[in-house]
Amino acid sequence: MSLLLEGGEDSEQEELDRLTLQLREWLLELDVERVQLDRTDRAPGGSKPGDVISLGALTVTMAPFALRAVVRLVERWIEHRPVRTVSITLGEDSLELQVVSSTDQRRLVDAFIAAHESHPAEARAVGPGSEPGPVSGSGTGERA
Repeated sequence: MSLLLEGGEDSEQEELDRLTLQLREWLLELDVERVQLDRTDRAPGGSKPGDVISLGALTVTMAPFALRAVVRLVERWIEHRPVRTVSITLGEDSLELQVVSSTDQRRLVDAFIAAHESHPAEARAVGPGSEPGPVSGSGTGERA
């Protein structure tokens, strides 16, 4: 699973690096095998040039049963952080979490988790350095 933190135009890379390390520490408290920092220059799908100033990336290696806990932790973590979005990619699926909490976002998160809990082999997918195939930038959690 890969996590891509995206800051807004006013974000500084140093702050985003600090937040990425903080999220990594939170994730390591869960029952995951490994959380690695990844450097990436790629912007999430659908973003316009100049929209994204700072990016932080993590690759999470975990057993399938940890998926729900990881996604819920990211959901809680982003609520009070100056991060615009956290994109979660697992296999060919992606989910974009934003600070705003909504019923629709909750439904998408639940659908994303349910889809991957029924396909546990994908839970060990690696992050930004891999070639996951086409990824939907819409945040719908549906296959591209």
